[in-house]
Amino acid sequence: MTQIIVQGPQLTRELAGEIAEKLSGQCQWQDSYALIENTQHADLSMLRQQYAVDINVLPADFETNDCRLIVMDMDSTLITIECIDEIADFMDLKPQVAAITEAAMRGEIDFETSLKQRVALLEGLPVDMLDRVYNERLMLNSGAELMLKTVQQAGIKTALVSGGFTFFTDKLKKRLNLEFTQANVLEHENGYLTGNVTGEICGAQAKADFLIKCCAELNIEKQQAVAIGDGANDLLMMAEAGMSVAYHAKPKVQEAADTALNHCGLDGVLGLLQRP
Repeated sequence: MTQIIVQGPQLTRELAGEIAEKLSGQCQWQDSYALIENTQHADLSMLRQQYAVDINVLPADFETNDCRLIVMDMDSTLITIECIDEIADFMDLKPQVAAITEAAMRGEIDFETSLKQRVALLEGLPVDMLDRVYNERLMLNSGAELMLKTVQQAGIKTALVSGGFTFFTDKLKKRLNLEFTQANVLEHENGYLTGNVTGEICGAQAKADFLIKCCAELNIEKQQAVAIGDGANDLLMMAEAGMSVAYHAKPKVQEAADTALNHCGLDGVLGLLQRP
């Protein structure tokens, strides 16, 4: 049976009913979202253009009640910024670094190459500038804390994986009570960044492997995991999950993902999981 979740700040009971009627489906209003079932085939792309709400078909083989793990990307997904761009801003290099970041997220250049190019530009930056980025610029995306608190209370484990840096993922792990994190390690000497990363780069394949590893540690199936991302380097990870969520993502990611949130905050994940 096809299940469609409709949600967003502008959604009303009346609007949900109107969309259900156009889909020839039955609408169940759930306060923060609407569930539409028994629909006829319809062009959802037209409805998405017509209504400023998120309209998503849930994967047929994903059981929302059986979800046991949520794996998130960090930059521009869990948080509002791209950390490396903000670090570069302290060296007056943000435009150059941001341009490389954007190209990588669109999938125009491979992530590993883009990361090496960007980190090289950070050589000589005092390490304590990373604290300034965290304290002055890093903000969680809308709905993040509500989503995490709700799923954690339900016993769902939470994980953060990033092509960014452990400096930030470590802080967020402690702050948000996350079970697992993985990211890149910025090399530094005598209090200054060297322009290199230590160890293997956490890129697209590493993110996918991270999700698989988390599932193994929890003794669950990949089908019980949700993966959330916004850039091209999240695609391999998202393909491994039972449900993938493109969060305000690049077009290439939205096309590949099972579901997409463009109007909701991260609390929209709760609607996709059919949790109040």
